[in-house]
Amino acid sequence: MSNKNEIRSDWFKVENIGEIDSPALAVYRERVAENIKSAISMVGNVERLRPHVKTHKTIEVSKLLMKAGVHKFKCATIAEAEMLAMAGAADVLLAYQPGGPKLERFIRLIQKYPSTKFSCLADNIFSANNMNTEALANNVSFDVYLDLNVGMNRTGIKPGEAALELYKVCGKMKGIQAVGLHAYDGHIRDPDINQRTIESDIAFEPVLQMRNILVEMGFPKPLLIAGGSPTFPIHAKKSDRECSPGTFLYWDKGYQQTFSEQNFLTAALVISRIISLPTPTTICLDLGHKSIASENTLDKRVFFLNAPEFKFISQSEEHLVAEVKEGHSFKVGDTFYGLPYHICPTVALYERALIIENHKASAEWRIIARDRKISI
Repeated sequence: MSNKNEIRSDWFKVENIGEIDSPALAVYRERVAENIKSAISMVGNVERLRPHVKTHKTIEVSKLLMKAGVHKFKCATIAEAEMLAMAGAADVLLAYQPGGPKLERFIRLIQKYPSTKFSCLADNIFSANNMNTEALANNVSFDVYLDLNVGMNRTGIKPGEAALELYKVCGKMKGIQAVGLHAYDGHIRDPDINQRTIESDIAFEPVLQMRNILVEMGFPKPLLIAGGSPTFPIHAKKSDRECSPGTFLYWDKGYQQTFSEQNFLTAALVISRIISLPTPTTICLDLGHKSIASENTLDKRVFFLNAPEFKFISQSEEHLVAEVKEGHSFKVGDTFYGLPYHICPTVALYERALIIENHKASAEWRIIARDRKISI
């Protein structure tokens, strides 16, 4: 699916580009707002949307979401959780199983921000016992979602007897309360939405079976939190669960290519300039490993919207070298607008984002939760 706004040749151009030092992260506010509208439209009921903030890490985007009616959020770090509390979020799930110093910080977070309801994940009895003990020792309580492994094989306990027993044990604790099931299926990434749907439904079936068994055992119907961006259009159609995509807010080249059925707009770019012309057929830009996510192969790190012909041949910490045709007209200082293939880790490389409105850089948003610690 293509969007008319996405193929306009000039949407990304910044009129006051000469005032912007590079490399820089540029966020297009109007396009972020459009993506929020699209996500709410896809899910139908805004109460079922629990966006992950790992992509943007800002108070400002969190407030844009809240203004649109979103009040449930998901995050991966204590700093992201605190950022959400600072923004006034009502409901924050730490999609992590805190232990050691992280558990101590999580408890302090609950104490410092009583207006925000915090919850987290659990996938084993040792961690559950520790959380319960610390909660009771600090006179707090919080909800826990059982983290189910549905094929990602990263964290979680597989649905079945052991998971049922863990949920049952947590149900008897006083410091923590088991309230639902969390299943992240980020491994399901087939470009064909029909095949992706089949794989997602198969992976999620044991989760539904476990929920039904828990109800038969007398538990309140467990809440379900499912998926990320790849399976968002699938889970969005199921009214019995919350959805937690994150990348949709900014989108990127990787997801744009792979999940073309999702009509989100790319809303964040990196701005780069030529800093050297080392040979007649090569140019060097100021976009190194420190300025763009570099876990992919060299040809899948950035795509320049105003120079799609660039063929990258090397990258180091501060430099990106591209091959061009002999006789080219490029010169030192020329500016390029790069669409990251992976926006989430790219954002984490910048301490602030330049906000583009009406083709002008008009403000800055601090990417406050890129830090591992804000105050706690």
